[in-house]
Amino acid sequence: MYNPKSSKADEFINHEEILASLAYADQHKNDVELIDAILSKARECKGLNHREASVLLACDIPEKNEEIYHLAEEIKKEFYGNRIVLFAPLYLSNYCINGCIYCPYHGINKNIPRVKLTQEQVRDEVIALQEMGHKRLAIEAGEDPVNNPIEYILDCIHTIYSVKHKNGAIRRVNVNIAATTVENYRRLHEAGIGTYILFQETYHKDSYEVLHPTGPKHDYAYHTEAMDRAMEGGIDDVGLGVLFGLDKYRYEYTGLLMHAEHLEAKFGVGPHTISVPRICPAEDIDVNTFSNAIDDDTFAKIVACIRIAVPYTGMIVSTRESQKSRERVLHLGISQISGGSRTSVGGYTQETRPEDTVQFDVSDTRSLDEVMKWLIDMDYIPSFCTACYREGRTGDRFMTLCKAKQIQNCCLPNALMTLKEYLEDYASPETKAAGEKLITKNIPQVSNPAAQKTLQKHLQQIEQGERDFRF
Repeated sequence: MYNPKSSKADEFINHEEILASLAYADQHKNDVELIDAILSKARECKGLNHREASVLLACDIPEKNEEIYHLAEEIKKEFYGNRIVLFAPLYLSNYCINGCIYCPYHGINKNIPRVKLTQEQVRDEVIALQEMGHKRLAIEAGEDPVNNPIEYILDCIHTIYSVKHKNGAIRRVNVNIAATTVENYRRLHEAGIGTYILFQETYHKDSYEVLHPTGPKHDYAYHTEAMDRAMEGGIDDVGLGVLFGLDKYRYEYTGLLMHAEHLEAKFGVGPHTISVPRICPAEDIDVNTFSNAIDDDTFAKIVACIRIAVPYTGMIVSTRESQKSRERVLHLGISQISGGSRTSVGGYTQETRPEDTVQFDVSDTRSLDEVMKWLIDMDYIPSFCTACYREGRTGDRFMTLCKAKQIQNCCLPNALMTLKEYLEDYASPETKAAGEKLITKNIPQVSNPAAQKTLQKHLQQIEQGERDFRF
């Protein structure tokens, strides 16, 4: 039976409830009266349940779909303004014992060299990332208890935080590693991680077991219940995601929203982030073998509908997506993107992009500075802010501020200060000139007079060489 407060995967992600929700959406996808009522509820910015949200995704009335897109844009601005947070993935090791058939790191792939960074190599990668201007990382590693034990991950986190190169510092390390135990999550929390990220890949249990034929990841329940263990271990910021294209997208979307509802029901805190990757080409992987792959229009609508259904969550799109695709979804709900990414182990210290250890092909291959200039030219404020995490505004404390739309009081000045740091330390002349104009334009948007005065003081101090101010 469906029970969002249950600790059992097949009860909070209930197959029969998903099928019933999809049938309900099919029945009402042209019901203008109901769709209008759902949109009216959504305008209150308190979210939708999975059945209501499923109706919006299924809706095929052109003018109503336009309303959905406009509402998504309005909600994105209400909660996140015109800020876009930047981060980079850091691949530590591609050793993996799982048999995931959509990932080139799967254990039976003999075509790729297996690589694991030493702590000195981790340090070199971090320096390279700091030279680009990054302040946030998401570390990635395959599942291998011999080569990638939790002790190795913890050592890497310690190394990353210890590197101070020129004016650079990594201020937040998010972690994307395999499902693990409550005790290991507790150790990650004690190491000072930001968000724990784990993609479900697919919520369809039968498909999940086929797609993960061997290895510990084959256990659907253990994987799906990982966020519960993470929160029990003290990690209060968790990030959900599915790999769209593995199963039917409407099923995945509904399961994803049910997972968010479960976290809210059980812990009082929904997902800090939701990621929306799509299946894409890689070594040993042909996307043409996945018949559920989605097109750009469907992808855009998924982003818009997630933003409407879970208005408080941060939404992430990576360099899997092309510049064109990313540009389209930025205003529909995306609040975080990666930039200048390398998806190979040890990729940042190499001049040319290594191809033999990549997890997936990068579509957006621009440098971080090019991405920064692109965002600025579109009137977005690129942000490297990590203040909430470092000031203890995590979990329910962050969500309370976010749901009340008060988080912008902190986020806007923090975004402008981290942008100023980037412009002073790393930007090209063209990016610096454009960025300075953007900062000047947005200072008046800080409505509190005292906060605006403090912001202006800190911007001057940054120009004089001081760093790391935060509200």
